[in-house]
Amino acid sequence: MSFRVKIGDLVQVITGEAKGSRGTILEVDLDKNRVKVEGLNVVKRHTKPSQTNPQGGIIEKEAFINMSNVMIVDKKSDTPVRIGAAILTDGKKVRVSHKTKEQLD
Repeated sequence: MSFRVKIGDLVQVITGEAKGSRGTILEVDLDKNRVKVEGLNVVKRHTKPSQTNPQGGIIEKEAFINMSNVMIVDKKSDTPVRIGAAILTDGKKVRVSHKTKEQLD
C-alpha cells in the first residue's frame, strides 16, 4: 500500500479542471500512481445490454487521476498539507503532517 495516500483519506485536487474540489479516495493504483476520488473526474460509459445489466445505457463512474494532483487535507487545520514520515518508539512508521506535525494515521 502507498505510504502517501490510503483509501478513505480526504483529499483536495490542487491542479486541473477540478482544482479546489474535495473528496475521499475510493481506490489506489500503485502501478500507475493514480487514485479514484469520490465524485471527481466522472466519465460516462456507454454499455450494451447484457445478462448482468439487461437495460444497458449510459453509466457514470469515477475515473483515475494522477496521485501528484491531490493533497491530503489535514483534519485539524482543514487545509491541504504535505506528508512526511515519522517512526514511533515501537518502530512503527506513520504519516505526519508537515504543517501541524500531527500524526495522520
